[in-house]
Amino acid sequence: MLSHIKIVLVETSHPGNIGAVARAMKNMNITDLCLVSPKFFPNAEATSRASGADDILAKATVYDSLQEAIADCEMVIGASARCRTISWPEMTPRECAETVAINESGNKVAIVFGRENSGLKNHELDLCHFLLRIPCNSEYSSLNIAAAVQVVCYELFVAAGMQEAITIGDKGKTPKATAIQMESFYTHLYEALTDIGFMHPDKSKSIMRRLRRIYNRVQLDIKELDILRGILRMSQDHQRK
Repeated sequence: MLSHIKIVLVETSHPGNIGAVARAMKNMNITDLCLVSPKFFPNAEATSRASGADDILAKATVYDSLQEAIADCEMVIGASARCRTISWPEMTPRECAETVAINESGNKVAIVFGRENSGLKNHELDLCHFLLRIPCNSEYSSLNIAAAVQVVCYELFVAAGMQEAITIGDKGKTPKATAIQMESFYTHLYEALTDIGFMHPDKSKSIMRRLRRIYNRVQLDIKELDILRGILRMSQDHQRK
């Protein structure tokens, strides 16, 4: 039931951490590892730290950007320990697992982990529907990336076991919009808001970030996205007349 889960690591510095993450994933029967611009990979230290999870490393896919890694995903969850100026919808690992485990197996889900020393940047979190926070000691909240992945994968493994006997209804349900479809929508939204004079250069970045929060919370399906883009096109056409 966990074949639709991607674990995505962004710009990992230490190859040993990649191996340790692969080991954590295999413990919990999660096999899809994606690496975004790792500093060193493949690497002997990664293989050594994998401790028998070599098959996870062998199948790992390397991407040049986070956008490419999540392009086929309907849900993207970014893990971060840091508080942000603009709030994201948050979930714990258990809430994440309960949400993800009941997803149809055909709907890809990416769980994204950032750099060891600085985590995910704001523009990377812009691509995420939810922010995942692991509750821990407030006086010492620094988790090794492999430990963080282990916690999340454990919760997924447990939740999947609980959901295994449940049949998901509504098989004709409209698919959720993928990450690449959402990015195309956001580009169109920015263009339309500029065309109608709503966007101002000094505020456009913060406005778009807040609009992303709104639409990411909703998790639009393809039909809903088509409706919104139709509205944007008509607004642009009306403005040009």
